[in-house]
Amino acid sequence: MTSTDVTTDSTREPGRGGGPHRRGWTRGCLPFAGVCAAALVLLLLGSRLSLLPGFGDLFGEETDDRSGPAVLKSIQDMSAYEAASGNFQVVVDLEKDAKFLPDAVRGTRTLYVGAGTVGASVDLGKVGADGVTVNEDRTTAELVLPHAVLGKPALDPDRSYAVSKQRGLLDRLGDFFSGNPGSEQAVNKLAAQHIGEAAAESGLTERAEKNTASMLQGLLGSLGFEKVTVRYSGSRG
Repeated sequence: MTSTDVTTDSTREPGRGGGPHRRGWTRGCLPFAGVCAAALVLLLLGSRLSLLPGFGDLFGEETDDRSGPAVLKSIQDMSAYEAASGNFQVVVDLEKDAKFLPDAVRGTRTLYVGAGTVGASVDLGKVGADGVTVNEDRTTAELVLPHAVLGKPALDPDRSYAVSKQRGLLDRLGDFFSGNPGSEQAVNKLAAQHIGEAAAESGLTERAEKNTASMLQGLLGSLGFEKVTVRYSGSRG
């Protein structure tokens, strides 16, 4: 009887001819690829569902306010009587260009609606002893007051908003790395400036002086004075 020895080569190089190592590596990559594909599908699905009614909260964001408590820095005693206040609104169109570069590369343009108030007051604390004259019968009084002055414009964040923002590529990159994207400090400052200029031409101080005179005449009239005269002296603020 003739016998034939059959030798099995168990030392086949891995990675050739579909050996066990290659099959194991392929099986390990399939679950990883499936997880990545599922994550991508969920991401795309979440961005689409947020646009549909009723699905906005499914992948919505949560906002936590971790701000610290407000700290009192100082207290000032007020002696001014704010007798008038005006509401103003201005449209700011601020554009910044760079030399020798197109707007698509470097440049910004912001269209911003700024709304705020400006108050006008009369500082009664500046009235000296010679600013009040009363007759012996205490029936006639004459008051000499300083002219009314305008306060600083106070922008209302609830009524102020950016209509559009256009930024070049370099500006977008700069905002990304600075951590302050789309800063509105410049347009806020410009809006406050224009509102202050409009308030100076609106006759707000004249209205404040008229209202202050009416208030003092009514107050002193209730105390028994029959004639109260209010005058303003000095330069206007």
